Amino acid sequence: MNESVSTMQTVRIALKSHGWLVNKRLFLPVILLSFLWWPFSRETTQQVLADAFFQVGAFVYASLALYYLCTLRVPAETISRFIARHPFYEVFIAAFLGALPGCGGAIIVVTQYTRGVASFGSVVAVLTSTMGDAAFLLLARQPADGLTVMAVGMVVGSLTGIIVNRFHNYRPELIEDEFNSPQDDSHTSASMRVSKALTGLATRFWLVISIPVLLIAMALALQISPADYLPVSEQQLTLTGAVLAIVSVTLWATGSVGTGYSSLTSEDPGSQPPDWKRKAALDTQFVLVWVIMAFMLFEISMLVFGVDLVDVFQSMGASAVALAILIGFLPGCGPQILVTTLYLNGALPFSAQLGNAISNDGDALFPAIALSPRAALLATLYSGIPAFLVGFGYYFLFEL
Repeated sequence: MNESVSTMQTVRIALKSHGWLVNKRLFLPVILLSFLWWPFSRETTQQVLADAFFQVGAFVYASLALYYLCTLRVPAETISRFIARHPFYEVFIAAFLGALPGCGGAIIVVTQYTRGVASFGSVVAVLTSTMGDAAFLLLARQPADGLTVMAVGMVVGSLTGIIVNRFHNYRPELIEDEFNSPQDDSHTSASMRVSKALTGLATRFWLVISIPVLLIAMALALQISPADYLPVSEQQLTLTGAVLAIVSVTLWATGSVGTGYSSLTSEDPGSQPPDWKRKAALDTQFVLVWVIMAFMLFEISMLVFGVDLVDVFQSMGASAVALAILIGFLPGCGPQILVTTLYLNGALPFSAQLGNAISNDGDALFPAIALSPRAALLATLYSGIPAFLVGFGYYFLFEL
């Protein structure tokens, strides 16, 4: 018995000292390489990877780079002080911050709430209006739809926040901010050093390839074949896109210890001071990973089971709207990127996209859960009410 316990302890110590052994992110590149190795799925997987990289990754990186280049120049503390000095406008400001692509604005408001500065209505407003990183994907592929969702989210978030402040301005006991408190990570120090080096490599990787890849992506979007102007064939171009996608997925997988749910479903934490190049590269990889998973889900379902998921979701009717809204309750941006990808591929109606955008809280729910679980649960439930009203309202008025 003692020998068995000793063996288990030895295994635990070994796993802790070799973080890559328990890195859940590594499953994705392994699965993708397996599909590339099997002859029956090789061609399909190559095409999926190339399409995801050129049709999504290139445009998302360009959007993120431009966005972060502008917004990261405004310190978070400046925004926090402005909210504190203008309490009358805080709900509208919170809704605006939430409507901005990404989760940074929402996290600022949630942090201010746990410090006793912002009202509970502002938290509900920001969580209702935020679409998280899925907004970058929607804006890159369908800008008009993206702006519409952002505008609706901001209006609905503001109204919901005002109503919540009027009837239930919940105030939890102030607690110490433990979300960013130092922790004992000595057993993963080696893994963290490797992750930091790989993060720097990812930043340089995207900087080097960004312009040529964006030019190819723009040509493809305009129905112009790059093979007509470059000394490469269509097959070589597809292979190049697939290789670049695998490199990006591998950099994402190895750039973090990947031991928890949040490491799989949320963007990697930013550096201090903020660096737009690093932030754009890491967030692009995160979005690309979830888009690839969605594309693979479509193609492998058809290839292996003969099931067209577009037909399946389209046949669900109002149930598809409810499913999208319920997925929005899951913490993290990953599942929401999956929903947006389904919408962009015609599997889900616009009402489902609207409902999911309003119900999802992005990565902001993680600090909320850590700092005030009851407030996080209440805010999620309150944001779910307008999600059902708007999602089903649009469905029955315009799509039924």
